[in-house]
Amino acid sequence: MGDLLNAADKVGNYQIAAVSDVYGPRRDAIKQRSNGIATTHANYHEVLQQEIDAVIIAAPDHWHVRMAVDALAAGKDVYLEKPVTHTIEEGATLAHAVRSSNRILQCGMQQRSWSHFRDAVDLIQGGSLGRVTQVRTYWWQNYAAAGPHKPVDTQALDWKQWLGGAPDQPFNEEKFYRWRWFSDFGGGAMTDLFTHWIDVVHWAMKSDQPREAHMLADKYIFEQWDCPDTVQAAVRYPSFDVVYEGMMASSIDDGGLEFRGTEATLKLNRSGFGVYREGVLGKDNPVVRAESFRDGTISHMQNFFDCIKTRKEPNASVETGIAAARAGQIVNLAYRRGGQIAWPPKTPV
Repeated sequence: MGDLLNAADKVGNYQIAAVSDVYGPRRDAIKQRSNGIATTHANYHEVLQQEIDAVIIAAPDHWHVRMAVDALAAGKDVYLEKPVTHTIEEGATLAHAVRSSNRILQCGMQQRSWSHFRDAVDLIQGGSLGRVTQVRTYWWQNYAAAGPHKPVDTQALDWKQWLGGAPDQPFNEEKFYRWRWFSDFGGGAMTDLFTHWIDVVHWAMKSDQPREAHMLADKYIFEQWDCPDTVQAAVRYPSFDVVYEGMMASSIDDGGLEFRGTEATLKLNRSGFGVYREGVLGKDNPVVRAESFRDGTISHMQNFFDCIKTRKEPNASVETGIAAARAGQIVNLAYRRGGQIAWPPKTPV
């Protein structure tokens, strides 16, 4: 939530009217950020009863669709963090809720508003790379370097409400802080990190329906997690393949994508991109380079605020968010089914 509010601060012309969190210290931090203006609530339904224009939802993944549907029904516009769904089945529920309302829903796929990502997509769709048959994606992070968690004041936490529709279980500090890596609440690297990159692939390649997925993964470092910390995955689309690799105890090289075409390769990350021509060596390669000087999350929040006023479709529609989440969820299904799955599957998931 902090990063989103930082982006909103840079856009300006908004006010935090209310905050809901089941953990008291987090409610208090946002109230302080609002200069004491915001009302605080443990139950998000109390926020939805207020006369406010929009809500930002940055809860754990298993709450996303339920909160978004309730917010839309209450007449609020919504900025919904990625992945917008926790399960494949939730996609239809969320899409129906958005399209049967007259409300705005911006998915937290900020690359859709990031200037150099938009330029890169234009180059790819314009044929500058020739025929693209493989996209490589990667993201390395180091959770091992983060150090110990700050102790949780369990007296200030409504753990039962935090769990929501997840199976009942005792409080666990690792689950509270690193919920993304437990399947009751998140989907690991494939829905946290890969979701961002596969959305760019869907956008650039104009294709979002995978045919099969493969995943080679293990828990080498964080054995207490449900989701693997070391991943190599591949997803096949009708005319191209996408590969992903990453681990959670090494951050060198961070994250990015490579679109490999018959005429050129485009290497892209959140800092910028370069286009490298086949057969060109030395100082003349790359032939195109772009850098980013503004965090795309700011532009994405600006687009959301603009759409609240204009009622135009936001840059990251509900369908794009659902497709990006679904791709990572399909790969996770492959992992649970021995490493591979055809899509649609021949047997029920």
